Amino acid sequence: MTSAAASIRARGWGWRHAGRSTWVVSGLDLAVEPGERVLLLGASGSGKSTLVHALAGVLGGDDDGERRGELLIDGRAPDAARGRVGLVLQDPDSQVVLARVGDDVAFGCENLGVPREEIWRRVRESLDAVGLDLPLWHPTSELSGGQKQRLALAGVLAMRPGLILLDEPTANLDPDGVIEVRDAVRRVVESTGATLVVIEHRVSVWRDLVDRVVVLEAGGGAVADGSVDEVLRREGAGLAASGVWVPGFEPAAPARATLAGSSRLLHTEDLSIARVASTVLHTGIELELASGRMLAVTGPNGSGKSTLGLTIAGLLPPAAGAVVVEGYPDQPVRWKSRDLVSRIGTVFQDPEHQFLTGRVSDELSIGPKALGMPGPEIARRSADLAERLRLDHLMHANPFTLSGGEKRRLSVAAVLATRPPILVLDEPTFGQDSRTWLELVGMLRDLLDDGTAALAITHDPEFVSALADDEFRLSVPEVVGG
Repeated sequence: MTSAAASIRARGWGWRHAGRSTWVVSGLDLAVEPGERVLLLGASGSGKSTLVHALAGVLGGDDDGERRGELLIDGRAPDAARGRVGLVLQDPDSQVVLARVGDDVAFGCENLGVPREEIWRRVRESLDAVGLDLPLWHPTSELSGGQKQRLALAGVLAMRPGLILLDEPTANLDPDGVIEVRDAVRRVVESTGATLVVIEHRVSVWRDLVDRVVVLEAGGGAVADGSVDEVLRREGAGLAASGVWVPGFEPAAPARATLAGSSRLLHTEDLSIARVASTVLHTGIELELASGRMLAVTGPNGSGKSTLGLTIAGLLPPAAGAVVVEGYPDQPVRWKSRDLVSRIGTVFQDPEHQFLTGRVSDELSIGPKALGMPGPEIARRSADLAERLRLDHLMHANPFTLSGGEKRRLSVAAVLATRPPILVLDEPTFGQDSRTWLELVGMLRDLLDDGTAALAITHDPEFVSALADDEFRLSVPEVVGG
């Protein structure tokens, strides 16, 4: 299964998005030798994903932005080396292409023109390598998040790349899924010898697998480069201050205020939830949201947490039972969109699913405008949220060009702009460095202290510890997908 490992060379390389005055990465000098395993660190927005996407040849053309300097894989431009590079992204669902496991793994090989007999030999070898012991006909719709990431890794491995790129591949996974994917990556790089570059905010997940750390600085290049122990010993405090989750430097969230009184704002009555009408995931759900309190919904990938959140938020109909909001006769699913905006704010698991405009400033003003707020108040709220969540320098940027962490903060800010009394938050802290995590937690803490009720779907134990008053844990239903 071995394939020749690839090398990386960057000389004065930089990139900035079209229409922006600042460079995401600038003056990057970097040499990665064949077979090296590199952990790429840096604060949110420091250009890690930009670099990885450039190496994968999917960053975009001249219409999308401006580049300078040189970036090479095995001495060739990334566009000319796509068959040598495999990329795994952070969202498990976004990488599933076909309906069956075997077909999905074969997809990349088919695009490379690999002979049919060789494709299916590679498919079976790759599934074995990542530990995904499933029939080739198994439906991809029935995989958990961790299984989907291993499926994506198998698809990359089947193409026999010399360079494997991982962009926060465990960001959306439960703790067991994180271990599954990391161990699968370990097996792959040990069996193939491929060069590995992985982006991750949390050092502890990957420190025993990589042999080198490179730290990027926003708007610049590499500011630290060396062995894991050397970089952490020399730069640990500075990395932690810049937002990297360094063992021993974890952020301490401020304590919650003691709320004098709390009133119930929402509750469920014998609620059943379903992704589609014919597939009931859970029945008999009884929960409540109260002012100034957060309910954390936890559980493994595939347990129906997002489905529950969307049902509570009025975006999916209950399969049975009811979602009751105090003071309103109708369930949220029957409300008009204008009423939902002002009563229940929803942050989707995928930030891009809620973006509607081409500018950050416009995204922040959509909700307030829909409610008929005066212009000066809209401007004040937008500016305040942007400053608090480190988005103020991006007000004219296209939301779809932001980093993953910036997209998440924008999606939260856009919901908070209308100040709804109830929040439904689906993975609100994914993709955040420790600094922006702390700022986001601080803002949500203030909202809770002011009486907001929140339901938060999360895999983040630190977030639960910092903010949750109660926990509602779901298990994977016996039948998923039909």
